[in-house]
Amino acid sequence: MAAWGDRLAGVRGVLLDISGVLYDSGEGGGVPIAGSVEAVARLKRSQLKVRFCTNESQKSRGELVALLRRLGFDISQEEVTAPAPATCQVLKERGLRPHLLVHDGVRSEFDQIDQSNPNCVVMADAGESFSYQNMNKAFQTLMELENPVLISLGKGRYYKETSGLMLDVGAYMKALEYACGIEAEVVGKPSPEFFKSALQAMGVEAHQAIMIGDDIVGDVGGAQRCGMRALQVRTGKFRPSDEYHPEVKADGYVDNLAEAVDLLLQHADK
Repeated sequence: MAAWGDRLAGVRGVLLDISGVLYDSGEGGGVPIAGSVEAVARLKRSQLKVRFCTNESQKSRGELVALLRRLGFDISQEEVTAPAPATCQVLKERGLRPHLLVHDGVRSEFDQIDQSNPNCVVMADAGESFSYQNMNKAFQTLMELENPVLISLGKGRYYKETSGLMLDVGAYMKALEYACGIEAEVVGKPSPEFFKSALQAMGVEAHQAIMIGDDIVGDVGGAQRCGMRALQVRTGKFRPSDEYHPEVKADGYVDNLAEAVDLLLQHADK
């Protein structure tokens, strides 16, 4: 593998995943990962542009930012690319009226969207709301449509909370795909359009940006397919087997965000 200087040269912008990189969610809101609050502050004091790119779909963007600020992070809503607002834009552009299979915490993001007589299903990490009854209702809605549309806010397999690993929306998305014989449209990582919207908001080209995440497929693989470089942190959902993934190889593996920032500030923009 090339030296860090070669791998990080020319970086102008940094995309940061949130869950598993900045903090682990859980009881009481969650806890910051060691060194991450100061790491974000150091990045923001540097010449690098910074944006947060998350698949969080149990909280509204406002609630997520408020939580992170309580944990000590310097972050604002305008700096966060999240799937719920992006999904609302898709719904408006295409005249779609969703049946929502989502967590109550994110439902407010869809308050301005017409939900009468649904002609699609939108699903997110619904947590305890992934009951048989709710999954079956989403299934029935899709099967009644001539051209069923299923939109999923991300397709992660699992994520980490302070209490352990938790099933993510992707497992339930696959169940509906299988039952209905359709393929879901993903809004969120690893969708190329989602990464491109984050890059556009940050004002840098893909080859000038680096993604830092804990998901070898959603964060690292998705970013690399868009022409970005990507580092995987050994926090959050990271598993040792990720470093031997058969299809995705990160540009580098670091113990945590603090180490990633140390390397970036040493080598980027040179």
